[in-house]
Amino acid sequence: MPGANPLKPRERVKIARQQAFERPAAERSAHFLEVSGGFDEERARVEASRCLECRDAVCVRGCPVAVDIPGFIQLILERDYLGASRKIRETNSLPAICGRVCPQESQCEEVCTLGKKFAPVAIGKLERFVADFEAECRAGLPARATARLSTKVAVVGSGPAGLTCAAELAKLGYGVTIFEALHAAGGVLRYGIPEFRLPRSILDREIRTVEALGVEIRTNVLVGRTLTIDELRNEWGFDAVFLGTGAGTPVFMGIPGESLSGVYSANEFLTRVNLMGAHRFPERDTPIRIGREVAVIGGGNTAMDAVRTARRLGAERAYLVYRRSRQEMPARAEEIAHAEEEGVELLLLTNPLRILGDERSWVVGMECQRMTLGEPDASGRRRPVSVPGSEFVLPVQTVIEAIGQKPNPIVQATTPGLETAERGTVRVGDAQQTSRPGVFAGGDVARGGATVILAMRDGRQAAAAIHHALSEQSRSMHASCITADSRGGEP
Repeated sequence: MPGANPLKPRERVKIARQQAFERPAAERSAHFLEVSGGFDEERARVEASRCLECRDAVCVRGCPVAVDIPGFIQLILERDYLGASRKIRETNSLPAICGRVCPQESQCEEVCTLGKKFAPVAIGKLERFVADFEAECRAGLPARATARLSTKVAVVGSGPAGLTCAAELAKLGYGVTIFEALHAAGGVLRYGIPEFRLPRSILDREIRTVEALGVEIRTNVLVGRTLTIDELRNEWGFDAVFLGTGAGTPVFMGIPGESLSGVYSANEFLTRVNLMGAHRFPERDTPIRIGREVAVIGGGNTAMDAVRTARRLGAERAYLVYRRSRQEMPARAEEIAHAEEEGVELLLLTNPLRILGDERSWVVGMECQRMTLGEPDASGRRRPVSVPGSEFVLPVQTVIEAIGQKPNPIVQATTPGLETAERGTVRVGDAQQTSRPGVFAGGDVARGGATVILAMRDGRQAAAAIHHALSEQSRSMHASCITADSRGGEP
């Protein structure tokens, strides 16, 4: 069937990649409103027309959840935006979220054929456009599966892995209950990502979409304390359990002065703001104290979120302290650019040595050392090497460490036989199966800190594995019953 794009490939490559609408930097650094406005219909259609409609759609292979990218782009060209959204939702239960926070530049867009010589198709922005169009149209929520099974699955954690696993299982007709330790669902999507990147209204809508499939969400239930995995299986009657508890325990550098007042982990800092609304104190109950000068240690997306949040909380100078160069920073290029536009100062090739305090044990500065890059280490990045005699003191009143996180050990400690790997992650096989029969895991609890989309891939894979395991179990039980009947009721 001919496509809706009349342009020949040589004409398509001449079209410039479209840019999303954005709030001016001077304005946005004073509030938490979303920075990017995405595409309007005109820009979306122009951008969609750049797609080369490759027969070998390598962009699909570059997507961790295998979205039919050419398929949904074709529907945009046909002006069937709701159809495009449905096409994405075939494999991606959270498109409005992925369109905002997924690192497309290192996944689907990185392998885009057009991108070999020109700017790749803005796949992420197009995904966001159709998801937002669906919301603006107030399109109906998805229907529940027509065949409801008596089999029940418990999902522990309501982050991207848990929400995805729950949605996929609900589509297959399973009874699914999510258990969330916090008072609101969303996991890292809620407590870790600021509203200027992911508005809460978008997150809440995607969660409602998952609930509409028949998923029950129970908040304020800390599995491992309120109840255990064994109790979920043996007393609550769940036939399988998926662990998607994330990685919410912060990692610190271990340098002197970390116990001073004014030192935060990025996890605590962002949770106070994103989940507890500290930026609205005293309207909200949780306060947070920020100095005139703030240093955030790290170079990933969490560090970018923390330093940009600090600017919005009133920091006159916000430093991003990173021991390697800009080239090695793991944060998205877009987030780095946005941070600089908002006045964040990057102190690259700089390593903190100790945090300094006054007589009241409040932070007054941070001693740092200049670095240079040596040979590559195990990660493939060039190893930072200290420059002798280059120490200096950075005057700051707040220090936020964003150098990584590891899983909370509560579930692991209360589940006998659940094998763990280094840094407390749950050990899983190819199908997300843990060492405990009927217990699966994915996302950051199995990977350590990773991306939202990789957690979603784990959730999809786990749902498929759970479905396979429970289907095999059902067939085995059915066969046993038939055998017993043929023997006159004797097993």
